[in-house]
Amino acid sequence: MDQIQHKHLDIRGLKLHVADIGAGPIVVVFLHGFPEIWYSWRYQMIAVAKAGYRAIAPDWRGYGLSEQPPQIENASHLDLVDDLLAILDSLAIPKAFLVSKDFGVLPANLFTVLHPERVSGLITLGIPLFPPVRSAIQFDLLPKGFYVMRWQEPGRAEADFGRFDTKTVVRNIYILFCRSELQVAGDDQEIMDLVDPANPLPSWFTEEDLAAYSALYHNSGFSYPLQMPYRSWMREAIVKDAKIEVPAMLIMGEKDYALKFPGFEDSIRSEKVKEYAPDLEIVLMPEGTHFVQEQLPDEINQLLLSFVAKHI
Repeated sequence: MDQIQHKHLDIRGLKLHVADIGAGPIVVVFLHGFPEIWYSWRYQMIAVAKAGYRAIAPDWRGYGLSEQPPQIENASHLDLVDDLLAILDSLAIPKAFLVSKDFGVLPANLFTVLHPERVSGLITLGIPLFPPVRSAIQFDLLPKGFYVMRWQEPGRAEADFGRFDTKTVVRNIYILFCRSELQVAGDDQEIMDLVDPANPLPSWFTEEDLAAYSALYHNSGFSYPLQMPYRSWMREAIVKDAKIEVPAMLIMGEKDYALKFPGFEDSIRSEKVKEYAPDLEIVLMPEGTHFVQEQLPDEINQLLLSFVAKHI
């Protein structure tokens, strides 16, 4: 971990934090989801550098050590796409492999559609690739107490989280998101109420990891992370008749709750996702949860490095 360097880049009027390790012309860019941060890619970054490549992992604007944007209610996935393009330009990286997780898949997907000449290959974890249209995920078919719908309500998650310190909020979300069932609160519950304080952290997530995440979210707070992605779903980020033309890989844990999103499991197992991404390799990990890159780092590192070597 000590060999990972940290810097702030002036990107489109904001100072964005980037973790950076390794050297050389082959670059892998890691794009986090929620409740993750650059730190969630620690194992993969070190493995990429040891293989002779360069790894960079930004904190999205409003996350971790990156600066908060103004007027967060106007947040758009296009902000993140434009930030990523500016980061690559700032670091003089003409082309890179993108590795994305959870909501980070959405800007990575859109970036690849809009700037295919800058992408050597695309790996997604936890969410399959789908066309950048609002109807891609049918949230209206999910239970009304599902966490995504709850967190879309302005102020509701803030009040829920505000009952606890940052460390407890991060701890509870990790415990919840490791489960294979959907996180659905009853009418008399909030999402944080779904976690029994006696429930342990997953065995692969240490107290040191929790402290690192907590410090980063204590710095940024949750205001922008709740706006992006939950309250800015696919805003303005619509591209009709799009396709992913670069090599791609989907890595999905079979115990990932996201498989229960309407249509996700069927589109993956039937390989319908290949209609949108024809050159797609699908890897299902029987014991994998939503956090496969932290839970099973050796296996993910091997898949990642094999993909990069194949498509250099």
